[in-house]
Formats: sequence, C-alpha cells, structure tokens
Amino acid sequence: MRIIDFKMEREGLLEVGQMITVTEGRLPSNYYYTIDPSLAMSGNIPFPERLLSKEGKVIDIEENSRGFYVKVEFDED
Repeated sequence: MRIIDFKMEREGLLEVGQMITVTEGRLPSNYYYTIDPSLAMSGNIPFPERLLSKEGKVIDIEENSRGFYVKVEFDED
C-alpha cells in the first residue's frame, strides 16, 4: 500500500471511503497527480517514485490553516 497526500481547495468535494481515479501529469523532472475530475492535486513526485496504480481510496481528510488535505491509499503490491 502507498499513501499520497492531495491538496483540496474546498470542503465536501470528497468523502472518506470514496474510490477515486487520478490523472498523471508530467513536469521536466517530476510527476504530479490530479484526482478526477480536478478535485485535488498532489505535490510533485520524483520520476523514480512514479505512481503505478491510477485508482485509490480516500482514507482521511484533514483541515488546517492552509486548506484541506486528502490522504489516498493506492494498492501497489
């Protein structure tokens, strides 16, 4: 299992337990992932740590002073 954090701008777009899919984007030296349809975005992921699975499950949503953060678990076993 692998867990990745995503930044979500507004409350209520996703729920704990929800299954999601991600779209992969590529920068010159990193990948980034967006929860479809553009609900939340990951930070930059180095090339060697590329996500293998494109489907995951929301396991937690946290709010802090900077916004909402979604933890998604991906099965990469």
